Amino acid sequence: MSLKAHDAIGGGKERPGMRLDGIHHITAVSADAQRNVDFYCGVLGLRLVKKTVNFDAPHAYHLYYGDDLGDPGTILTFFEFKGIERGRAGAGMIDELAWKIPPGSGQYWVERLERAGLVISHEVGSIEFYDPEGLRLRIVETVTAHEGRASSHGDVPHEHALRGFDGVRALVSDPRRTGELLEALGFRRPGDPYAYAVDGQTLYAMRASAQDGLQGAGTVHHIAWVCEPEDQERWREELIHEGIEVTPIIDRTYFRSIYFREPGGVLFEIATKGPGFTVDEESEELGSSLKLPPQHEPLRPALERELTPIAVPRPT
Repeated sequence: MSLKAHDAIGGGKERPGMRLDGIHHITAVSADAQRNVDFYCGVLGLRLVKKTVNFDAPHAYHLYYGDDLGDPGTILTFFEFKGIERGRAGAGMIDELAWKIPPGSGQYWVERLERAGLVISHEVGSIEFYDPEGLRLRIVETVTAHEGRASSHGDVPHEHALRGFDGVRALVSDPRRTGELLEALGFRRPGDPYAYAVDGQTLYAMRASAQDGLQGAGTVHHIAWVCEPEDQERWREELIHEGIEVTPIIDRTYFRSIYFREPGGVLFEIATKGPGFTVDEESEELGSSLKLPPQHEPLRPALERELTPIAVPRPT
């Protein structure tokens, strides 16, 4: 199933003044932080915008990549669980994510990815490949890429740089029930009964699957959707009204979050647009030092001994 977004038509619940504005971030799992940085900064040209820890398991890195400031819609994050075995996508998990690039940039990326030694599959307007730990990725040419922001910190020319997410594909046990919740959240169907769009562009495609998944390196942990800060409590109330079990609002320093599982099993988050990644680092210094939330600051000496130092590849 193509992840290329289409104009959204049909379905969707209207809420005046309240909507989800696409993907905030996607979080996956890695077994090797340095290899992860080498690939996402060195090959894909993203910027490492925050080096912190998993707030719920602080002895593990949490790395954030994105455009120059880590704007919502460009953020891919990884928990590093050092040495964890490879995972396997299954029901209740996202098995593919896609970025946007401007039309005409496909050949640049075919050549770049092949020079990096990656095995790719490509057709007009779409390139499929895998990261070093087996996470399925796609790059899609689309005119909406011109609206997206790109990183200028790597060696990918600006006119070809990744411009945020085009969408994801999820494996779910019951696409119909998932679709009902997506419509309750304001997603619309672009014509395909197994695909929904939010913000008119970002696609959430589904494939029915009963196969068990295994969380591990190269798998997606969760996906977050972005909302206005003043709407987050209303979204929480809406989910409770829909019969969904949802967490209280949790402060993640750079945004506030609520978490819940959609009926197909995928872990969803609704995260606020701000305050953003410059609350504890200047914009030019983003990602250069280990940042900890106040509750974990007493652990700094131990964490700095335990966590492997990371070197960001220099642009070539």
